[in-house]
Amino acid sequence: MKSKRLHLYADGGSRGNPGPSGIGAIILDSDKRKLKEIFRYIGEATNNVAEYNALICGLEEASALGATDIVIYLDSELLVKQLNGEYKVKDTNMKTLFDKALSLLKRFTSFEIRHIAREKNKDADKLVNKAINLAGLF
Repeated sequence: MKSKRLHLYADGGSRGNPGPSGIGAIILDSDKRKLKEIFRYIGEATNNVAEYNALICGLEEASALGATDIVIYLDSELLVKQLNGEYKVKDTNMKTLFDKALSLLKRFTSFEIRHIAREKNKDADKLVNKAINLAGLF
C-alpha cells in the first residue's frame, strides 16, 4: 500500500475559560494543498478541551481521507508535551480526550506532533473564531 502523508493544523479556543468555544482544523496534502477545512462550535468549554477536540476532529478527518502518515501542528505547548509523553495528564476530562487522541493516532503508520508559534497557526485560529462567531447568530 502506498503511503499517504497529510499535514494537520489544529486549533481550539474559548472566549473566557471556560466560555463559548470552537475548533478549527486544516488538512493539507504532501504538497501543502488544502484538502479540507473544518470549523465547529462546541459549546461551553475550556481552551484545553477545545484544543483536544480540534485535534480529535482533525485526526478523524485525516483518517477518513486515507492518511497513513500524519504531521500535526499545534500551538498548544501543553497538548504537544502531553502527547509526546513529557507531561502527565491529571484532569479526568482531559484524560478522556487524551486517550481518544492517542487511540486515533494509532490508526496511522507514523505521526509527528510539532509545536508551532501561534502566528504559524493563524488559518486554523480564524476557523475557531468563525465557529464561535457563527454560533452567536443562532
